[in-house]
Amino acid sequence: MRGILLVLALALAAWAANVKLYLKDGGYHVVREYKVLADRVRFYSVERSDWEEIPLAMVDLKRTQAEAEERQAELANDAKMLSDEDAEQRAIRKEISRIPQDPGVYWLDGNQTKSLKVAESSVHTNKRREVLKRLSPIPTVSGKATLEIDGMHSQNVFTNPEQEFYIQLSEMERFGIARLTVKGNVRIVEKLTYTPIIKEVEEEADMVDTFQQQLDSSGLYKVWPKQPLPDGEYALVEYTMGKLNIQVWDFAVKK
Repeated sequence: MRGILLVLALALAAWAANVKLYLKDGGYHVVREYKVLADRVRFYSVERSDWEEIPLAMVDLKRTQAEAEERQAELANDAKMLSDEDAEQRAIRKEISRIPQDPGVYWLDGNQTKSLKVAESSVHTNKRREVLKRLSPIPTVSGKATLEIDGMHSQNVFTNPEQEFYIQLSEMERFGIARLTVKGNVRIVEKLTYTPIIKEVEEEADMVDTFQQQLDSSGLYKVWPKQPLPDGEYALVEYTMGKLNIQVWDFAVKK
């Protein structure tokens, strides 16, 4: 990126170095620079690579100066855009350097990088409740269930309703923020409907609209809600649709 910015900067500098010296008859000379003398204009011709002179009465100085000022303003604006882009890239690189490469979910607290612990979730059917294991097989009978986390409230409480998280994926899977439902002494992550014939499960989670920014090609993303989150229980989830392959990092928002 820095190489691209340098090439663009050099191209802009070269572009700005040349000026059109307009003539009153409608023509112009492309010049590197010019000087207004008593009754003539002395200029360096880009076409002929040499100094030349022309009577001042033949030169449209007003148009020449107006265009030169306009081009300088455009150059200053382009230079600012390049500088802003370079600063943004430096900020992203600094951001990436603060996040561990180990798969997981992280957030920045001032100068500290902190991580969320994966929550232990359980599948609760009408007959039993068992801890969900990653890549667990689909049950052989049809039915409904819920994916739950023990406890009414998460121990990970954030006061910022627009909290930003970083997720380092171990493999390319879907992820997002789910709104949890508190029922009794558990928090429901999603509702499940098993279809054993095709060995899939329908998952119904209350997903929050989020922004997701990929920070590098290793699978590091930043995710944050599009709208401030109301007080409540949430979880950042990583999953494969229809496979009951989910990891849950729970948190709460309390302003």
